[in-house]
Amino acid sequence: MRPDLKTLISLAVAASLLTISGAQAADITLLNVSYDATRELYKDLNTAFSAQYKPDHVTVNTSNGGSGAQARAVIDGLQADVVTLALASDIDAISAKAKLLPADWQQRLPQNSAPYTSTIVFLVRKGNPWKIRDWNDLVKPGIQVIVANPKTGGAPRWAYLAAWSWAQMLPGGNAAKAREFVTALYKHVPVLDSSGRGSSITFTKRGIGDVLLNWENEAKLALKEPGGDQYQIVYPSRSILAEPTVALIDKTVDKKGSRKPAEAFLNFLYTPAAQEIEARHFYRPRDPAILAAHKADFPTLPLATIDGDFGGWAKAQATHFADGGIFDQIYQPGK
Repeated sequence: MRPDLKTLISLAVAASLLTISGAQAADITLLNVSYDATRELYKDLNTAFSAQYKPDHVTVNTSNGGSGAQARAVIDGLQADVVTLALASDIDAISAKAKLLPADWQQRLPQNSAPYTSTIVFLVRKGNPWKIRDWNDLVKPGIQVIVANPKTGGAPRWAYLAAWSWAQMLPGGNAAKAREFVTALYKHVPVLDSSGRGSSITFTKRGIGDVLLNWENEAKLALKEPGGDQYQIVYPSRSILAEPTVALIDKTVDKKGSRKPAEAFLNFLYTPAAQEIEARHFYRPRDPAILAAHKADFPTLPLATIDGDFGGWAKAQATHFADGGIFDQIYQPGK
């Protein structure tokens, strides 16, 4: 039976719409400039996002490095569509120095633009031969502490602040005693890598040091890798709420015409599917139900906060990590 004219017209219209739809679809590539410890995380998140984004085909590539170094690369011209960095202060620097996004960028997404959190833990060698339980154990005579440079990496900046807060919160603690403790701590650091991932390699691959201070997710990843049974995690009595933040780089996406998929990618990080991926990579998800489902992976402990304990990132950065700040004053290699 031959189709009638009405059917033929309907088929022609449908074919035309499909052709138009196909013509409108595009291949888009986004660049996510991220910090060093997220290599495995964003490999999975990028794939999951690309699989569900329609109608265009979107590929998300990720650049990894120390958070501070990555921020400087964007300031110097690296064409990031989005940044997913370890510290809000690094994205503040991109806004202030390069004017690539507005100063209020952190208010554009939920939870201060931090879709997941982490904290700082201790990774020790099997059997915990130094019997490390808390921050005060890190300054025992002879112990070597591995932590990266807080001037270039995100995890080491959080680690420095966690140590400072712990000392300041001790009975009779104050800023002077916190400074004294952190000064003593860094006398036990034999080498400063540029990023948290670099310090993990120093500890696990090069065999240097007795304890590693790093992201919780980075420590748990070390346990999963070949030879991971040679290490164990110690949670101190107090650590810090680390909030890696994400942001759209407005000037780049507007120049490239990639604003819509870039915004969609950042919003995707808050979805249940993405939150589950984040939890599986040992980042603490913001979704309460997903966090509860993985509660065995995320012990509860007292956590300092950047706003409550340090007056926000602008103050903390200027006080501790700016050139000539407290870290520069206390870290004197060879002395």
